[in-house]
Amino acid sequence: MTLRRYLQLDVFADRPGAGNPLAVVLDADGLDDARMQAIARWTRLPETTFVFPPTQPGAAYRVRMFSPRREVPFAGHPSVGTAHVVLDAGLATLADGVLVQEGAVGTLPLAVEGDGATRTISVRTPRARVVEVAEVGDARLAAPLSALPPGALPPALMDGGRRWWLAEVASEAALRDATPDWDAIAHLAESTETMGLCAFARADAGRDYDLVVRAFVGAPARFEDAASGAANATLAAWLKHNDALPGRSHPEASTRYTVSQGREVGFDARLQLRVDADGEVWSGGQVCNVVRGTIDWP
Repeated sequence: MTLRRYLQLDVFADRPGAGNPLAVVLDADGLDDARMQAIARWTRLPETTFVFPPTQPGAAYRVRMFSPRREVPFAGHPSVGTAHVVLDAGLATLADGVLVQEGAVGTLPLAVEGDGATRTISVRTPRARVVEVAEVGDARLAAPLSALPPGALPPALMDGGRRWWLAEVASEAALRDATPDWDAIAHLAESTETMGLCAFARADAGRDYDLVVRAFVGAPARFEDAASGAANATLAAWLKHNDALPGRSHPEASTRYTVSQGREVGFDARLQLRVDADGEVWSGGQVCNVVRGTIDWP
């Protein structure tokens, strides 16, 4: 019998059921690739992470991330959720409010603000770059965007570790009411080697968030992401590139803003995005523990 500490969380949420689910396996030493993939397939959650002792100087821990289908080099909500678990388990301490994570993309800092139930954790995401800005009438995007009236910015392909097509929509209502064309989105994802389409709109006045985001994953599976830290970080880089960052709900206008994501698929996540003075993007939010126990996996 091999018992390992096991938790399930809701990430980017202030209450259970609102955010993006994540499983975390502590004490992962001894698990090989095949068994980690089998556990991730068994949990059926978007990602499962496995925590190991660090191998790089300055790192607090090492993490590996798996979707039910494959290992993932980087994702936002697994990074934030894993840091939350490591801190709660007493496996690491903060240095000037920062925790350093070691993973497949190297070491990344996570900023921790506050404590207790209102604590927020943000990961500095890998730098995203503009791959392509679409021309008006681009045939590849005609079908995927047919139900989405365009906003001010042109569609663009961005690479932030994962490649996403980004498209601004004219209004919050138009984005929330849209029904995705999954065949078209899957074709776009497969033909351009991307995750799919991340659509966004400026929030209506009086909301407690600044942007609405819907992330339609087209390949290898077809689903709408409940809350994607990595997709939102890529979007923040695109907005920064165009000097178009929002910021109505924060005093530091244009450096911090809040995203609402997941409502259309039964969730209600809130993501906190920040662009620092060096142009680095930080993606984060609150985390809720939902399940605590052990997993018995030989």
